[in-house]
Amino acid sequence: MSRIRDTFSELKRSSRGGFIPFITAGDPDLETTERLLVELATAGADIIELGVPFSDPVADGPVIQRASERALQKGVTLSDALKCVSNTKQHIDVPIVLFSYLNPLLKIGQDRLAKEARRARIDAVLITDLIPEEAGPWVEAFHDHELDLIFLAAPTTSDERLTRIARQASGFIYAVSRAGVTGARNDMSRDAERLVKCLRAVSDLPVAVGFGISTAEQVRRVWRFADAAVIGSALVSQIEKLSDSPDLVAQLGEFARSLLEPRPAGQ
Repeated sequence: MSRIRDTFSELKRSSRGGFIPFITAGDPDLETTERLLVELATAGADIIELGVPFSDPVADGPVIQRASERALQKGVTLSDALKCVSNTKQHIDVPIVLFSYLNPLLKIGQDRLAKEARRARIDAVLITDLIPEEAGPWVEAFHDHELDLIFLAAPTTSDERLTRIARQASGFIYAVSRAGVTGARNDMSRDAERLVKCLRAVSDLPVAVGFGISTAEQVRRVWRFADAAVIGSALVSQIEKLSDSPDLVAQLGEFARSLLEPRPAGQ
């Protein structure tokens, strides 16, 4: 069993919902990214997603797009993101998911990426635009190096494709709460709950819900029907706002903790 599945098993034993924060590698800089990863682990993250900056992040809203732009302006690369995780793993043991588009990974290739990701102690990779019909070589390479490959499923995903995703995914499945791009929202549609039910019918993998989750109330709502909540834009927005503050790391940690409080009984 992978460390991510171990994490979800422990969450289930403890009757807790999972907290999966997302940040972009190199925003505002790589040294701060390492400190933020440690702080998020301390704040209660069960798994952390680290985004590889990319020039055309079509699934992301303006907040995460700007984060990628800031990191790219500093020359941050996939290799930098891997090194960042390797350095951080000397201090924390929380599973880390490398979050990327396919294009930045093609140059290195699936076999080398799997080797280097494993060496950096990354636990899983999520490739946003990798379709299951073309995922075979990536699934095989990651399986050989004991890495989970996380797939996205959207409310518009057909039942046939959900079944295919369920056969190829490992670790957990990332359920997109609504159609469109990432970004904080004041409300949540019921699409996410319906999607999670469909995924439960075809897979026994844990399901994490993301896109648009930005408040503690929304986190608790997700926990009622899914295994974990993913929070990205709300955190990245705080990093952008506090980028010049000497207390950035501590303040982001406090914001992350606020998303988990008050936790309902058993959480």
